[in-house]
Amino acid sequence: MTNAPRTPDPPFTGRFMFTVDGLTIGSFTEVSGLAVQLDVEELAEGGQNHFTHKLPGRMKWPNLVLKRGITDTDNLFQWFASCSGDGLAAGGNKIEPKHGSISLLDAAGEVVRKWAFVDAFPVKWTGPRLSASSRDVAVEELEVCHCGFAPQK
Repeated sequence: MTNAPRTPDPPFTGRFMFTVDGLTIGSFTEVSGLAVQLDVEELAEGGQNHFTHKLPGRMKWPNLVLKRGITDTDNLFQWFASCSGDGLAAGGNKIEPKHGSISLLDAAGEVVRKWAFVDAFPVKWTGPRLSASSRDVAVEELEVCHCGFAPQK
């Protein structure tokens, strides 16, 4: 038997928190869009018929999509309302992008990993599907666009 340190188990992905400029928007049941893609440009050089050059291009980040059961907090909808309709008009018809983060928490509520993003604003909110014959949980969905991930501190 060796006394090698035990490799920590990967964290459970079901507990995370979403914040925007320090304001906790809430816990969500599902987050997708934590990704980045680097476009590749292919360049065929004359006289080089056995390969093409592959050059790195622009980076693209998909929108973050967050889903959760309806709660009694209004932080999510207030943020969305400030970026549209009367909220947008009150701000001089200018959306003020915010910085935010999604934090993965362990069983004790401690942050295991954090993904910070910059220049974010909500682009879509979808309320629950309501049906008298349904037993489904009432779920709301928020879609947020952003301009990339921030360096970790």
